Amino acid sequence: MRLKNKIIATLIAEGVEDLEYYVPVMRLQEEGAKVLSAGLDLKTVCGKNGLIITPDATIESLKASELYALILPGGWAPDKIRRYDVVKNLVKQMDDAGKVIGIICHGGLIAISAGIIKKGQRATGSTGIKDDLVNAGAVWADEPAFREQNQVWGRVVADIPDFCRELVAALV
Repeated sequence: MRLKNKIIATLIAEGVEDLEYYVPVMRLQEEGAKVLSAGLDLKTVCGKNGLIITPDATIESLKASELYALILPGGWAPDKIRRYDVVKNLVKQMDDAGKVIGIICHGGLIAISAGIIKKGQRATGSTGIKDDLVNAGAVWADEPAFREQNQVWGRVVADIPDFCRELVAALV
C-alpha cells in the first residue's frame, strides 16, 4: 500500500481506450491510491471497446494542488478533451508543479495541446501521433515505456505492463 491516501486522477471521455484506463487504475488501487475518474461532466462514458465508466468528478472540480498524479489514457478521448481549457490548464499546472503525469498511446495529444512537451525531450505513444509529438519538439522514442522527468510515457495497449511498472516506480 505504498500509495495509501494519495489521490490520482485519470481523465476520461467517450472513446477512451478501455484497457489503458482500467489496468493502470486497478494497478494504482493495488498500491492503495484513491483513483478518481474525471470527465468533462458526470455522464457515463463508453470506452472504445464498449466498457462503461462513470466519472467520480468533473475535470473542472479537480485542483492540481490536491492531486498526487494525473493519468492521460489513450483512445479517441484525448483528441476530444484536449480542446478544453480546463483540461489544458490542469495538465499544465500538474506539469509545472513537477507532479507525475502518466501518458499512454494517444494521451500525448493532450500533452501537446497543454504545451508540456519540452523541446528535445523523449516521448512515445501510438505511431499515429508520432508526427504530432515530433512537431511539438519531442524526440520520438519507439520504446514500450519510460520516464522523462515527471512524465511517464507508454506506447500502446500491448505495453501496459511496462507502463504500469514505470508509473508505479515514479510514484513511490
